[in-house]
Amino acid sequence: MHSARTDTVLVVGASSGFGAGVAAALLERGYTVYAAGRRLDRMQTLAARGAQVLRMDVTDAASVAAGVERIIAAQGRLDHVYANAGYGSYGMIESVSLEEVRRQYDVNVFGVGRVVQAVLPHMRSQRRGRIIITASVASHVAIAGMGWYASTKHALDGVATALRQEVAHLGIDVVVIEPGMVQTEFDSVALDTLKRTDHPEAYHRLVTGFRRFMEAGYARGPGPERTVAAMVHAATARRPRRVYRTTMDARTLPWLRTLLGGRLFYGIYLAWARSLAESGR
Repeated sequence: MHSARTDTVLVVGASSGFGAGVAAALLERGYTVYAAGRRLDRMQTLAARGAQVLRMDVTDAASVAAGVERIIAAQGRLDHVYANAGYGSYGMIESVSLEEVRRQYDVNVFGVGRVVQAVLPHMRSQRRGRIIITASVASHVAIAGMGWYASTKHALDGVATALRQEVAHLGIDVVVIEPGMVQTEFDSVALDTLKRTDHPEAYHRLVTGFRRFMEAGYARGPGPERTVAAMVHAATARRPRRVYRTTMDARTLPWLRTLLGGRLFYGIYLAWARSLAESGR
């Protein structure tokens, strides 16, 4: 599977964050990289390094299909695909509008589905390929305040698990990347929804505690380097792992959830969040 300098890679969601980082890293390794995203202006640095830049909106099946067909027409193959587009949007289950929930699903879940369905016919005909999906520690742990977002990542975990079984006999690998709280632009977008949402007074203390908990976590979180390195390894390794948990919280929180059980684990979180709300820390 490892044949750097000849493999063709599509990175969806390459305009910022992990996508931009992995596209740059693979360019340095000699891969043919197609960087795709909605904001072409934010991918000009990648273009200057040699990436082919595609405008792609994962909420539009025609846009995704056109981008994939352009790659196949030019290269005749597509070896690795990063289904990396996604965003966070926080708030209480009652408070977040269903319009916003549908938008999260359209990007985070159906967007991945559109990419997968567009590339699989080509990978099946090649009898080889690698699909790398960016999920989250929220695929396994859902705390109060991020329920809708976590549900999209739970959905991705189910999709990836089934997809891996469906395509293994075709020479296609499915790899999942699960970061925790990392310092990118992600947190500002996710917390902005929380701040703009009108929450009933009954939730105010919990919202405040959740916001302070997340702000402190992101402030202490690592940069994107370790996650980008894992994403590169997922494409370049002969036998990649099925799942890469790239941060300390991504590795420990699911383990603690299993060890303590849900009632105690989430009870500790709620007590902590309420304490943060009352202390002002």
